[in-house]
Amino acid sequence: MGEPDKERVAKRLSMAGVCSRREAERWIADGRVAVDGVVLTTPAFTVTTDNAITVDGKPIPGETSLRMWRFHKRRGLITTHRDPQGRPTVFDSLPKNMPRVVSVGRLDMNSEGLLLLTTQGRMARQLELPSTGWIRRYRVRVFGRPEAEQLATLSKGVTVGGVRYGPVTAKIDNAQGANAWLTVALSEGKNREIRRLMEHLGFKVNRLIRTSFGPFQLGQLKPGDIREVPGKVIKEQLGRMQAQAST
Repeated sequence: MGEPDKERVAKRLSMAGVCSRREAERWIADGRVAVDGVVLTTPAFTVTTDNAITVDGKPIPGETSLRMWRFHKRRGLITTHRDPQGRPTVFDSLPKNMPRVVSVGRLDMNSEGLLLLTTQGRMARQLELPSTGWIRRYRVRVFGRPEAEQLATLSKGVTVGGVRYGPVTAKIDNAQGANAWLTVALSEGKNREIRRLMEHLGFKVNRLIRTSFGPFQLGQLKPGDIREVPGKVIKEQLGRMQAQAST
């Protein structure tokens, strides 16, 4: 048998749903985290499933059962568990009876629409990977009138500011005054990707709404609404994802 996989302790804490990686690093600096009874002094420490990790002397929980929710994020919310600037967060706005969840990817403060939330950090990270084949679709309003030929240049991927972006499909839906609405689809989702790509073409995004993430749709959810995904649906979709990945 091979050796157990190693990973950073902050990542393990995040995957266990205890805290974010950034919070874990702060906890380690404060001397709150121990591995096999030894208090850590640095986050640059790797662990395996054989190690016993404690926070404030208490064992971290095992991986919780997988649950998932569709959430309609409104503009003005930060997708983080704690914001140093004190701005309102996605997690502050959730129902008080919700278990601790993490987001599958992020939406920046000025973006809105579908955000998937799950109880398993490990699953969240897996679903974010382009290798899942899950496409993310957005309704995007830009200032200006892009041409189809301009948008087509994104289909093979482009490099902007030294960052390589994968293939993106974008089509014009309609124009209203000085603005145009687009449908944009991608499988990566780098930080502020759509905004930067549109700026690269000379257009400023003034509204961005995620309408779907893989098989999950925003549907009729209103801003602030949250709906749990039935366990049967999660199992079916994850099964299809794994089948696609193996082909």
